[in-house]
Amino acid sequence: MHIPDKPTLHPAKDPHTELADHHAVDKLNHGDAHGHDHGAGHASVKDYLIGFSLSVILTAIPFVLTMLKLMPTATLVPVILILGVIQIVVHLRYFLHMNSSSSQVWNNLAFIFTAIIVGILIIGSLWVMTHLNHNMAPGMMSGGGLG
Repeated sequence: MHIPDKPTLHPAKDPHTELADHHAVDKLNHGDAHGHDHGAGHASVKDYLIGFSLSVILTAIPFVLTMLKLMPTATLVPVILILGVIQIVVHLRYFLHMNSSSSQVWNNLAFIFTAIIVGILIIGSLWVMTHLNHNMAPGMMSGGGLG
């Protein structure tokens, strides 16, 4: 079976064939091993294994600390929150392939905007609930009974 060096472009009968031909042309013209660039970094199996290992470790540490009661609660809660933030960074880096490259600028800006909005919602909700709890606490109401 002979495989041609360059793909032949012909009117495709289905869109899948046409798409395959365009990717082959991109591969020849740009020297891209994958034939396309979606702005995301491509990871290797090694990167996925590192990410998976770090995720398992970052999940196991809070579990062990909680089950064995190795820390007081006042210390344990901030430790779990910090490990959770570290795990978010691991997922962003190793599974979503977000980095500081120029092709990731829009993805990073969208992520930062989303994080700001979620932060505003969480902090605002906690602020409202705290003030409602303070203002609606028993004994704060004036007047005796209903009658």
